[in-house]
Amino acid sequence: MELAHAQELLERIRRNVNEVIVGKRDAIDLILIALISRGHILLEDIPGIGKTTLVSALARSLGLTFRRIQFTPDVMPSDVTGFNLYNQKTAQFAFHPGAIMSQLLLADEINRTSPKTQSSLLEAMQENQVTVDGVTYPLPRPFMVLATQNPIEQVGTYPLPEAQLDRFMLRVSLGYPSLEEEMTIYQRFSARSPLLDLNSVVSVDELFELQDTAERLYCAEAIRRYVALLARATREHKELLLGTSPRGALMLLIAARSHALLQKRDYVLPEDVQQMLHPVLGHRLLLKPEAKLHQVSIPDILAGLLRQVPVPEA
Repeated sequence: MELAHAQELLERIRRNVNEVIVGKRDAIDLILIALISRGHILLEDIPGIGKTTLVSALARSLGLTFRRIQFTPDVMPSDVTGFNLYNQKTAQFAFHPGAIMSQLLLADEINRTSPKTQSSLLEAMQENQVTVDGVTYPLPRPFMVLATQNPIEQVGTYPLPEAQLDRFMLRVSLGYPSLEEEMTIYQRFSARSPLLDLNSVVSVDELFELQDTAERLYCAEAIRRYVALLARATREHKELLLGTSPRGALMLLIAARSHALLQKRDYVLPEDVQQMLHPVLGHRLLLKPEAKLHQVSIPDILAGLLRQVPVPEA
């Protein structure tokens, strides 16, 4: 796919989503980066910001099958992956697909369900398949999980383990709208929801072409070394209990390549890596207890790493 055509498709998706979502250009771009990188998104924000509406608008814009599952303590792994039910007429077990058998899955309030149910997503997010009673079922393509969690409420929640967090390519926060944006929301949603009239503007085949185009973008060896040096710096940082994994570093490189595509370039620059550093690595790093006492934050550490690790020269 030519670069100009890729830009046209991305802009078409942006405009269509903005028919429903007011503002939030940066958040939409991050979700597009994860989409063309074949990654998953962790939406972390307070209720009522529009997370579910954003995911629904994206699914309609792409013409993808969309399922939403509201996670609560009583949700079982079989509700997610599916289960086998005995059919008395055929005297055989028949597989009944769970909510995960869709192209776009919204896992709403994922930290409100038990760790056992959370872990039912691990295989799907890593290998694009689920295994039920020893039988493996492939997931539809493309496949993307957008999980939400509320960072404020802690009662009755189960924090996501590091293995689960590491499977999310990006963490995105929408934030409050500006005064003008909020007034536009009142006007736009006071009657019939614009989401009901939203149509797809990009086909699945065009989305696959976008993903293939991002994969073919040129990335110099110096950029790959820059990512490796940043990853090693997180593992050696004195304030961090846990640095980024090789998978996290690889996702940083892939996200930087997709960011370059959004910036209308067919090659990756150090600026692409720098822009994606916090969205990709911010949720993968763990502070030491003493660092928390000294009020050291992950953004401060990442900003320091960007000053510390030498930037590749042209």
